[in-house]
Amino acid sequence: MTRYIFITGGVVSSLGKGLAAAALGALLQARGYKVRLRKLDPYLNVDPGTMSPTQHGEVFVTDDGAETDLDLGHYERFTGVSARKSDNVTSGRIYSSVLARERHGDYLGATVQVIPHVTDAIKEFIRGDVTDEDFVLCEIGGTVGDIESLPFLEAIRQFGNEIGTERALFIHVTLLPYIPAAGELKTKPTQHSVKELLSVGIQPAMLLCRSDRPIPENERRKIALFCNMKQERVIAALDVDTIYQVPVSYHEQGFDDQVLAYFGLEAKDEPDLSMWKEIVQRVRAPEGEVTIGVVGKYTSLIDSYKSLGESLVHGGIANNVRVNLKWMDSSIFDSEDAVVHLEGVDGILVPGGFGERGTEGKIRAAQFAREHKVPYFGICFGMQMAVIEAARNLAGLRGASSTEFGSTDIPVVGLMTEWTRGNEREVRNVESDLGGTMRLGAYDAVLTEDSKVRDIYRSPVISERHRHRYEVNINYRNQLEQAGMLFSGLSPDGILPEIVELPDHPWFIGVQFHPELKSKPFDPHPLFTSFIRAAIEQSRLV
Repeated sequence: MTRYIFITGGVVSSLGKGLAAAALGALLQARGYKVRLRKLDPYLNVDPGTMSPTQHGEVFVTDDGAETDLDLGHYERFTGVSARKSDNVTSGRIYSSVLARERHGDYLGATVQVIPHVTDAIKEFIRGDVTDEDFVLCEIGGTVGDIESLPFLEAIRQFGNEIGTERALFIHVTLLPYIPAAGELKTKPTQHSVKELLSVGIQPAMLLCRSDRPIPENERRKIALFCNMKQERVIAALDVDTIYQVPVSYHEQGFDDQVLAYFGLEAKDEPDLSMWKEIVQRVRAPEGEVTIGVVGKYTSLIDSYKSLGESLVHGGIANNVRVNLKWMDSSIFDSEDAVVHLEGVDGILVPGGFGERGTEGKIRAAQFAREHKVPYFGICFGMQMAVIEAARNLAGLRGASSTEFGSTDIPVVGLMTEWTRGNEREVRNVESDLGGTMRLGAYDAVLTEDSKVRDIYRSPVISERHRHRYEVNINYRNQLEQAGMLFSGLSPDGILPEIVELPDHPWFIGVQFHPELKSKPFDPHPLFTSFIRAAIEQSRLV
């Protein structure tokens, strides 16, 4: 029997609903249960694929090619359960499906309304593609009180009534602000937020109260009284120094015990959280440290590179070192003398991106790493810029560029027009819609024998997740390889370059895919582990 847990948020945004869902999923797994995590987003975009990362944060891509909310990255990193297209839905996608049905005549002439048609579509999503999971955790995006989230709240209210309280649990995440002048935590915002949720017919059975300090028993008792719940179900969500402490902290507060008690399930033996404690210990007390310069386009909002930052931390965990990240906007490197900002870093990483702004800066960063023998990791766009730099400065193709930036006589990087996915041929052109027209999801790559990446992966064939429209032009392979750049990973048909490296460099690798999307704290991605190891060696040379 599958049980459903709905997690809502109130008072303010960014309280950590996604981390709460991920941590609870990890705790239930440690108790021996099978979990699935989902995100329901209230915005009208069909998916976040065309949204600016500086507004919404990174786009997380699943194996089956869905562009999803970054919280799904937290879900995967904490539970190891691969997310699917059926684990993230938006208002835009719900309304699109409802309108398509209306146009098709599926409603038999009925007046199409939010209730029941939109709410029914949301409930279909919640219960769809569920097999033998013990728990399905559904996070509702936005903040209670926002007009956008009302259809979702109504849908989960109906859903809870339909399956009964023995199978549905509502958890509300709120804020307990500390007012220094008063010298106390204030419970009124939480009381009002629960009242707002009650106004749409939902009585939360449990509260997660974000706070920067322990909640006194008197305040906990007051919250329980005014919010109509048991005192032990008012859980303190205390600030921690690393997100990987969250499962341990929640368990110490009795979160997982209370969830099981609500459903009438006996708490088995204490969950084994030794893995999380070991990760936290390595984060808090590393044996050394390295500094990685990240030269990106969206550094004004670090959530634009959420998975990337976490993957570098994972590489540090694997090598038992602290990874200090030096975030740098690539546009500062448009002038040649600005490369002094890179002096002293132990490694340089150039991540993905779109558009021409800041590209010359990324090319200069790749050139600095190549010439000064600093470990370089180029991801997606970062690989393409490294190839353009090599074409210009090693292969003598001075006008080498990408068609993404306009017409060029030497298109070392160009727009993909067709590629193979399984047994099907995908076809696109320059006029295609931006949404969903990229090479998305997991694709295989064949690694060249005696290459560095073959040694890192210890496998001749790999599968990694992609998200891009432009591709390195295979027609320039011979010229680039004669100049010293090895094409060490190719698509199975040999047409699409997946990985390049410089064999005479300590560590210089560019990948067309996004390895950060598959890295986990308890299973760091091999490329990040190797990159940080190379950075450690570099730090010893300085």
